[in-house]
Amino acid sequence: MTAIVLDGDELARRKRGELAQRAQELRDAGIVPTLATVLVGDNPASRSYVARKHADCREVGIQSREILLPADISQANLLSVVSDLNADTSVHGFLVQFPLPEGLDEGAAASAILPTKDIDGLHPFNLGCLLTGHPTVLPCTPAGVLELLTAYDVPLAGKRVLIIGRGTLVGRPLAMLLSMKGIDATVTLAHSSTPDMADLARQSDIIISAAGIPDLVTRDMVKPGAAVVGVGITYDGEGRMVSDIADEVALVAGWKTPRHGSVGSLTRAFLLTNLLQLAKA
Repeated sequence: MTAIVLDGDELARRKRGELAQRAQELRDAGIVPTLATVLVGDNPASRSYVARKHADCREVGIQSREILLPADISQANLLSVVSDLNADTSVHGFLVQFPLPEGLDEGAAASAILPTKDIDGLHPFNLGCLLTGHPTVLPCTPAGVLELLTAYDVPLAGKRVLIIGRGTLVGRPLAMLLSMKGIDATVTLAHSSTPDMADLARQSDIIISAAGIPDLVTRDMVKPGAAVVGVGITYDGEGRMVSDIADEVALVAGWKTPRHGSVGSLTRAFLLTNLLQLAKA
């Protein structure tokens, strides 16, 4: 058996084509969809990721604005920038790029963004709507994972899903999303204190790892024919991107994301999806 490749990069490319049409419709209606990013400090990975977001905007036809702040900015001054963007009617949505430098409160920054401008979908109000089964703005990575599984016809209803990682960016909101009525997966959320991780994995129809541990999910943990998605990534000593999912998993899985990931491009695509949704609203 050789696993079907869950090609998120190709899926995101097609999605950007659809988004370009939607952006043009908004411009034809006199609305110039505009996104802003706030980057604090000079973290190379964050800088690269923000650059890709702006490149996606140019491709789709969304106007973007980049705000660069020094690493030693105070919490009060950062929140002042957020407040200014909240009040700027020409900006339809924005994000503060995480991680922030040490000493800055990421939770406070995320909570300060208006829910109606929260293109990451991480404001407590928007996460609460997801929790109650009435989502407004979806968190981008969970939405991307769902799109990836759906596009490749991976069955979800009634299937056992193991999510490794309980963070608020991926694990927790993804568990809520996949267990919603109409999707109907049976979800287990595992973490560093879960004692029987390998046993849980072998019982699962779908494994999604967002732990950021190279080769965490190995061949012996995967039920034949299961779908395996690597969300967590790290970088090796040569700067190459490495997945949570070992290459050998492809020999037993039915579906598998590639070694160098494919969820990141979908995350960015849903960032623009959310932006256009908010601009239209």
